[in-house]
Amino acid sequence: MAHVPLFSDYETVAASQTDQALGPTGNRGDVLERLIITVNVAATATASIKDGTAGASIPIVPATTPVGVYSITIGAKSAAAGGWLVTTGAGLTVLAVGRFT
Repeated sequence: MAHVPLFSDYETVAASQTDQALGPTGNRGDVLERLIITVNVAATATASIKDGTAGASIPIVPATTPVGVYSITIGAKSAAAGGWLVTTGAGLTVLAVGRFT
């Protein structure tokens, strides 16, 4: 049976952001449960996450993702200092759900 947290935080990430930290500071152990992505313009709808400032980018949605709303389960705990970082292209916004410090 999957663990269901008693509470979750959420943070919005506007279009055209680079390495926005989730939470006030972000830290090792932060949990990124889900990304809710709203694509407004397919041609510029890119999104990626990184685990800390030294981590490599992990692509989540590529450009040309059709207009719409997508819920993507991540379910991962940050292993790096700095917590989770989100980068968005000009064509989408993100609502990140998890437990962020």
